[in-house]
Amino acid sequence: MTQPVYKQAVAAAFGRAAASYDRFADLQRISGERLIAHLPALKGRRVLDAGCGTGWFSRHWMQQGCEVTALDLSPLMLAHAQRHRTAHHFVEGDIEHIPLSESRFDLVWSNLAVQWCTRLADGLAELYRVTRPGGVVGFSTLAAGSLHELHTAWQSVDARPHANQFLAAEAIAAACPTPHHQLHQETVTLHFPDALSAMRSLKGIGATHLHDGRDGGLLTRQRLARLEAAWPRDAHGLTLSYHLIFGVLHRD
Repeated sequence: MTQPVYKQAVAAAFGRAAASYDRFADLQRISGERLIAHLPALKGRRVLDAGCGTGWFSRHWMQQGCEVTALDLSPLMLAHAQRHRTAHHFVEGDIEHIPLSESRFDLVWSNLAVQWCTRLADGLAELYRVTRPGGVVGFSTLAAGSLHELHTAWQSVDARPHANQFLAAEAIAAACPTPHHQLHQETVTLHFPDALSAMRSLKGIGATHLHDGRDGGLLTRQRLARLEAAWPRDAHGLTLSYHLIFGVLHRD
């Protein structure tokens, strides 16, 4: 992120979204499938899902015959994943301070989680630390320019920030702990019938927490109408775009 992150508030925001998360998690599934396509063939069976959320991709790796450890900052998200038996082991913890020993996993997987790090370099260094030599870290994250439609629409309503800012691709590359990495960029655009649906999609995945702590104000009918009138759209509806970075780090 480009601002300090209050981790307890982030965990609480995602915890509140745990029960409804999978209904709104189209972006997470799209991102995860595309991250898989960038990974080399898995050598070994031990996988860490860092920032597992509800465990959607923890379950995927289990179905591939892997021994999966699910890690999440939010105890409610982790409890949801454990209740649905999406992994073999469950660990509550912060990606920037992973409470596990080094060189344990053949694949360390983190899908749309490291953007919540206070300092991305620390988070990626931790993912790298718990990967065994010869193993791989695969991560996806949001980059600068994401949610530009949301920013544009809100500028017609008030001057307050209503979404977080994300690091530039160059800063993400600089945060990688090894020169042996590949980064791939892609923009994913989702469509919504109206502004309320778009806003609900963000809230439904716990992504509306603002790091500067400011309240965005009540979304009255009048404000919603102004928001929708200013929201960029195309022939398929209102658009919400995410600039994604897919990273593959090779552990020395």
